[in-house]
Amino acid sequence: MEIITTRKLKDELAELQGKEVTLQGWIRNHRKQKNMGFIDFFDGTCFRNPQVVYDEQIEGFAEIQTLRVGSAVTVTGKVVPSYKDPETPEIQATAITLEGDCPEDYPLQPKRHTVEYLREIAYLRPRTRLFQAVFRVRSVAAMAIHSYFQDRGYVYVHTPLITGNDAEGAGNTFTVTTAPAGKQGTEEDFFGKPTSLAVTGQLEGETFAMAFSKIYTFGPTFRAENSNTKTHAAEFWMIEPEIAFCDLQQLMDLEEDFLKEIVRTVLEKCPDELKFLDGFTGGGLLDKLNALLSSTCARVTHEEAITILRKAMENGTEFKFEPKYGEDTAKEHEKYLTEEYFHSPVFVYDWPKEIKAFYMYQNDDGKTVSAVDLLVPGAGELMGGSQRETRYDRLTQRMDDLHISKEEMYWYVNLRKFGGCTHSGFGMGFERLLIYLTGVDNIRDVIPYARTPMNCEF
Repeated sequence: MEIITTRKLKDELAELQGKEVTLQGWIRNHRKQKNMGFIDFFDGTCFRNPQVVYDEQIEGFAEIQTLRVGSAVTVTGKVVPSYKDPETPEIQATAITLEGDCPEDYPLQPKRHTVEYLREIAYLRPRTRLFQAVFRVRSVAAMAIHSYFQDRGYVYVHTPLITGNDAEGAGNTFTVTTAPAGKQGTEEDFFGKPTSLAVTGQLEGETFAMAFSKIYTFGPTFRAENSNTKTHAAEFWMIEPEIAFCDLQQLMDLEEDFLKEIVRTVLEKCPDELKFLDGFTGGGLLDKLNALLSSTCARVTHEEAITILRKAMENGTEFKFEPKYGEDTAKEHEKYLTEEYFHSPVFVYDWPKEIKAFYMYQNDDGKTVSAVDLLVPGAGELMGGSQRETRYDRLTQRMDDLHISKEEMYWYVNLRKFGGCTHSGFGMGFERLLIYLTGVDNIRDVIPYARTPMNCEF
């Protein structure tokens, strides 16, 4: 018995019309009539699933009519055109076999469930149409990221998940220890020093960029931020390329090309999923993604961006938070820049030194660093990157100013002595990209099992 997937059925519909096929999957809905029945069938291989139709001539008709939503079944039948949608096959069943029963109180009944309810049963939510769409996009986007870098000669580096340094200097880390209270980080601890889960793989990635020229990381990172916003999670995935002989302007070129290629691939490979998500999120998703491909990202300095925002205030635009020189921007500022002023993605670069990390290249003005954030319509900040500080004295002075140990970070400092060169890189939270790609606005709904404050279920 050859098992046909719904993906193959869709792709080879013309060839399979009128032929008998066997499929295996689950029942999403079962509508029963006196002399026939209709099963909404899915096997996860294709978003647009076939309807299974059977009548009283089928063997075991009475037993088949008792099949419940959620049950696993094997279906054999003839492929026929659907009168509702010629592009979606229908199966006229000749045999339906129960593989795994499901009780009446199955939590996913054929009705609309809230995303909040589905988070409570996250082990079942991949069976819903919403999360079939979201996690298919996640899979395709992940592969597109690897393909982008691999096709351009980047080396994929697996940086450590346990580290002895806090690269961001924020201190929001999860301690890794085997020692009893009061003994963490001592000789009685596993590593004999303070260690934590990594917040980034950037610093280790830089060491490989100094050997392979172009590298990228793509893996989980961890931040112990006690935040319950829609965009924060304690465990999430990061993409971090690092490129030797690359300055800030070249980095912005790369970021724009990278984002557009990922969006283009998802639009090409997930048309059914994106069409569904466009409707689910109220429309505008497909327009937003297609507009990105045809737009050119604007580029302004942080100072220029603040000037634009302050002039907007003078002209009557109201902001909850006043835009100030030397300070970070708020979500409302990002929204104004992308959606009201430029009507396109925007690179904001040359940020105030005091609000950025120690490793960023210090500009000649003594006030700013060669850092850049990419802001996109509908999502705000999507990527953050910088040209790295390559001057030994400038880097070590900045580390002293911020009380970052040069002794602990000797290996990173030594990169500036042992054949260092201009190099740059950026980081992008994968889940933040998925929020942008799917229109689903909560990070808890674009990652299989969210890890957030007071929540570590499943």
